[in-house]
Amino acid sequence: MVQQEIFAVLLNARRRTFAALFLAALPGFQSAPAAAQASPIPAWLQKHVGTGEGQIAPVVLNRARALYQRKLAEGTVSNPCYLAMDATRPSTAAGGKPGRRFYVICEAGKSFRAVSSGYGNGRKLKRADFSNGRQCAKHFSNAEGSKLTMGGAYVTAETRTSFKGYVRQSGKRTPFHRTFLLFDGESETDNARERAIGGHPAVFVKWQCRLKTPESPHADQEGYVPFGKLVNYTGGRSNGCTTWSQSASKEILARVEGNPTTLYIYPESGDINAVARAAETGRSLVRAGLYWNAACLKAIHAPKFWPKKILQPIIDDWRQSLPKRPPLELPICK
Repeated sequence: MVQQEIFAVLLNARRRTFAALFLAALPGFQSAPAAAQASPIPAWLQKHVGTGEGQIAPVVLNRARALYQRKLAEGTVSNPCYLAMDATRPSTAAGGKPGRRFYVICEAGKSFRAVSSGYGNGRKLKRADFSNGRQCAKHFSNAEGSKLTMGGAYVTAETRTSFKGYVRQSGKRTPFHRTFLLFDGESETDNARERAIGGHPAVFVKWQCRLKTPESPHADQEGYVPFGKLVNYTGGRSNGCTTWSQSASKEILARVEGNPTTLYIYPESGDINAVARAAETGRSLVRAGLYWNAACLKAIHAPKFWPKKILQPIIDDWRQSLPKRPPLELPICK
């Protein structure tokens, strides 16, 4: 009898060990280094977990929490809030409004907010087409100049505010400034600064002409400043950065300026490659322990990750092939 009980205990232990190793091997199962040490998800936050509009997918939240708790333990951050993004979600929700795929989570204050965010639009070159459509992202990369989103771990850094041009607001011609939040990465995202990757409001000034404003501190030697139209691309594509609406930007920047926190962007290269293999073979993502937004996976068929070592030479060759052009000279505003 005693021998049977000992055998049963050993058999159950082996089963638990095998199950743990099997789950850990799944690409979609909390691959972040500190995922196993993350504290349980509080009950109030559980209601925001899911794949519906305005919810955060389990794997995205688990990795974002694990990264945040690891950086807290290291003393890298002390901000009560952390950030996350799911770049597999569509740009437009079912009701026609911008899809919410960026998350601001403050567990101490029991606050959860989902807002829209842009992903990298990529490029279409002769040697390689890695351009993304307006609704769903298919291509991802950490190559400099790719203009693509790269998933993984980031920590917010300093902000820089720069003059973008004059625009007409409330009937007046006024200078427009945009604040840029820099990101520092690690591992596959460690070249975030080299790529000038960060977060900012999803607006830019489309220059139209030169405005004579000699009293402006931004005027050139001839007394002109660029004047143009303010273009809002909230929820659309970016040049690889994380972009938000102007209202969301104010909240996010206010929370992290001078008080860095973590940002986890899904998917990572391992997720992309695993989902691509499953999609190509017709394998169920759920059974494989993988995650991708269903609507976008149907639209793109299979995602593609472009490693820097492969894509960077293509981009560099393209740049060298570009003809030299004279500096842009805008017409004088009438």
